[in-house]
Amino acid sequence: MNYTITYYSESVQESVESLPKTLQAHYLNLTDRMVSYGAYLGEPHTKALGNGLFELRLKGSEGIARVFYCTLVNRRIMMLHSFVKKTQKIPLRELRIAESRLKEIKNANT
Repeated sequence: MNYTITYYSESVQESVESLPKTLQAHYLNLTDRMVSYGAYLGEPHTKALGNGLFELRLKGSEGIARVFYCTLVNRRIMMLHSFVKKTQKIPLRELRIAESRLKEIKNANT
């Protein structure tokens, strides 16, 4: 049974679709694997950040990007937020956006 990938909002989907081409290709490759094998592909592709939040780690010739996501019942994976990374650490602002959306999703599903 396969997993389904959904997006927190249309703007999140548009953000992912507007990533530079090599990052977008990497995203499509990894999400195809996630549909077949599940949300956690292991490092260096995915990383658990705690409290149900994960990051999809994209790297290409045009840079580095991250897509935060969570898992939901019925084999659903929800993409919460994406950004192109410019520093070594995850910017706190980007992490807070993903955490806020995760909290909203958890509260809606209880």
